[in-house]
Amino acid sequence: MKELLKEYLALLKLEKNLSDNSVASYEFDLNKFINYAGLYEITDWNDIDSELITKYFEYQRRSGIGTSSSSRYLSSIKGMFGYLIDNNYIESNPTERLASTKISRKLPIVLSFEEIELIINSPNDKEKLGLRDRALLELLYSSGLRVGELIGIKINDLFFSDEVIRVIGKGAKQRIIPVGESAIKWVTKYLTSSRPLFEKKGKSLSHIFLNNRGTKLSRMGIWKIVDKYTKEAGIEKEVHPHTFRHSFATHLLEGGADLRAVQEMLGHADISTTQIYTHIDREYIKQMHRDFHPRG
Repeated sequence: MKELLKEYLALLKLEKNLSDNSVASYEFDLNKFINYAGLYEITDWNDIDSELITKYFEYQRRSGIGTSSSSRYLSSIKGMFGYLIDNNYIESNPTERLASTKISRKLPIVLSFEEIELIINSPNDKEKLGLRDRALLELLYSSGLRVGELIGIKINDLFFSDEVIRVIGKGAKQRIIPVGESAIKWVTKYLTSSRPLFEKKGKSLSHIFLNNRGTKLSRMGIWKIVDKYTKEAGIEKEVHPHTFRHSFATHLLEGGADLRAVQEMLGHADISTTQIYTHIDREYIKQMHRDFHPRG
């Protein structure tokens, strides 16, 4: 099995022109699967069926492997079997009979609007750090940004007169996103009153959100900001920066926004990625029914 894996990895590197990191990820994922098959004394790709693959993912879930990792492993396994069938190494492809729904998808945590308000109102905006953090949280929620997008945004990406901002998303794709009145107010106040106190010539490079060294905030820096004010607000949910993005999308759909419009704002290439939020919306509706219907 490992000899054919080496062939497949060579194909990925030499013909598909994948990076060393991508090839290493495939190698890691597929070796894990080969080792699992070995527990059943399977040493030939032909002896693997869809039942074994399903058991493998059940084993993963029991081991606490996250949904995104499981999806990646499934993609790696499908790619390997596609190669084997194309080159007549196996007689049938067991992944064709494997429904993707067998890999359960955990719904992301979402904050209510009231919880968002509690977090956003927590910073002391009379202090330079507090004003920066208030502006950051406002923008994070207002436009549903990824952390990397928030870090990379610069002053010339703000078009507040048109109530939009420009961001560079995954794959270096540029998109224009609406920004709310409250975020415009607080970011403008921060740029005027607080950011000049952080700025250092030659270091800040027009990035909006800066640390005490005058350089752009890091991912960990933003995570700490969100964690700090979540705790100060007394919210016990597991909240991270991406929770604001989940909440942004869910609240839009709850309010009646079109799914395609939300997809465009989030920068999702595939609408199926955005559809996860329709499931959250249905869960919210069911919860409202349970809470408020006389026989809920």
